[in-house]
Amino acid sequence: MLWTITALLASYLLGSLPTAYIFGKILKGIDIRKVGSGNVGATNAMRALGRGPGITVLLLDILKGFAAVVFLADYFSGKPVLWQGQNLRIIMGLCCICGHNWTVFLRFKGGKGIATSFGVLLGLALKIEGLGIVIGILIAAWLLVFLIWRIVSLASIVSAIILPVSFIFFKQPFLLVVVSIILCIFVIIRHKSNLSRLFKGKEERLRFK
Repeated sequence: MLWTITALLASYLLGSLPTAYIFGKILKGIDIRKVGSGNVGATNAMRALGRGPGITVLLLDILKGFAAVVFLADYFSGKPVLWQGQNLRIIMGLCCICGHNWTVFLRFKGGKGIATSFGVLLGLALKIEGLGIVIGILIAAWLLVFLIWRIVSLASIVSAIILPVSFIFFKQPFLLVVVSIILCIFVIIRHKSNLSRLFKGKEERLRFK
């Protein structure tokens, strides 16, 4: 049990690293929670800090999820934990996403989990057969919605809904299907304010100068 708690806590803490907040403090001395949408994520970092820092935050958030299910899970594989193999990676990935969404370092106010979830899926695709095609579908759906409407939240919500549907259609492992449903619910809950603005036609579009 001690090894299990250590593995899950390590993954959670990795996800909890608030990259957008750190960049905001270092580059501009601002609290990104008090700027723009107040979200501790790549989109708000891009608006508040610029394209370069925003892209860097995005890549680091993706890396957190990837590292949790590949490197951290590799380390704990073979240890006396409750799960082994792909189940361990899936559970650790979920803990990493929870860390990003509800980071202990910022009183449990974090990002919306899109980039970190994508990193988790990328890492799992290296270990679970057939997952690559699902990721391809998600990327295509996200890009299509974003290029048409230029609204990051809308693209993220659509992709989140497609996620469990794709997993079920391509007959992915049961635990992965369950986690994908949980992630879909996470995304919708975290985008509650965005959904309200979308219905009112007031959601901000992301434009590059």
